Amino acid sequence: MDQLFQHAATTEGVTVRVAVNFLPEQSHVSAGRWFWVYHIRLENHSHETIQLISRHWRITDGNGMINHVDGEGVVGEQPVLLPGGTHDYVSGCPLTTPHGSMEGHYTFRKEDGGPLRVAIPFFPLAAPATAD
Repeated sequence: MDQLFQHAATTEGVTVRVAVNFLPEQSHVSAGRWFWVYHIRLENHSHETIQLISRHWRITDGNGMINHVDGEGVVGEQPVLLPGGTHDYVSGCPLTTPHGSMEGHYTFRKEDGGPLRVAIPFFPLAAPATAD
């Protein structure tokens, strides 16, 4: 999956890159359901091994409704990133409006056991205009 990453944020040597795409085949617009898939690449440019422990998302729909989602790891994994290492995963987000946004943070565990909070960049969710 060779995508162009549209959004990126770096925190203490850890970069989070995001590519997002609207999926019309997974959406049901007449029923008020829009669906996006996002591809995340985590890059460890620091000098220590880190492990992703948890995630926090702030998902906002087109009406300004905010949903906070917290969970362990990402898609059932708590990947370890060696210095220079990367981890990619793909997930999705349904909304009841054709526009919205996502942002948040990951919590990693550093070698010394301390936490490292890494920003997930803000990215818009926007469905193309549809003719009714």
